[in-house]
Amino acid sequence: MSEEVVLLTKKGTVRKRKPKQSINYFTQETEDAIVEYLKLKSPKKRNKLFNEKINYAFHKLAENIIHTFKFYYTEVDTIPELQHEVVAFLLEKLHLYNQSKGKAYSYFGTIAKRYLILYNNANYKKLKDKAPVEAVDEDKSILIDLVNVSEAAHDIQPVSFMKQFVKYIDHNMFVLFPKQRDAQIADAIMELFRKSENLDIFNKKALYIYIKEMTEASTPQITKIIKRLKVIYVRKYNEFYEHGRITMAL
Repeated sequence: MSEEVVLLTKKGTVRKRKPKQSINYFTQETEDAIVEYLKLKSPKKRNKLFNEKINYAFHKLAENIIHTFKFYYTEVDTIPELQHEVVAFLLEKLHLYNQSKGKAYSYFGTIAKRYLILYNNANYKKLKDKAPVEAVDEDKSILIDLVNVSEAAHDIQPVSFMKQFVKYIDHNMFVLFPKQRDAQIADAIMELFRKSENLDIFNKKALYIYIKEMTEASTPQITKIIKRLKVIYVRKYNEFYEHGRITMAL
């Protein structure tokens, strides 16, 4: 029998596992209500049952999927409006549910996700075709960070610092980013740093699209790597400022 792995905190104490949280908005009562809904013939009774025992669960399901997968490219003005559209779509498909095929939560979660993928991708394409890149970037921070981090170096011996910074990341790439996908995205971002002296040859509004096309990565993936690179950048900048150089060792 294998021994249980005990995780410790930085202080050496046993790390307590967080209890697994249940999906308390989509309960067995919700599952039963859906089955009962399908048996009812009266539109009035169906409507009453839906509003009392199903509607809230569908709204929470839609909300969680929207935020978990960041489906934010929408034609409506608010997330609640998008939730309403998803719930309306789920209601249209409710009659197709078959209890023998599995839990209603999984079934309608899959339907909602597929709907949002198609909806999100269609609206992203519209924004990309008709709007400047800044409008496509959900919070503009990715594009701004890419440009500003490179341009900020021009105030502090850009050639020396940037060359050392790029060399440090390249030297430690697979230690800092052990996952191959993360390393690929980091390398694409670092390509901009490698060309920072000639950054003006790029259309800065296209940098964000440039990285997405190089890596085929999603917005959350790019955001995650940029945030990690920014932390390293600040730490190495402070080291450079204090000692005039960057150590290559981690």
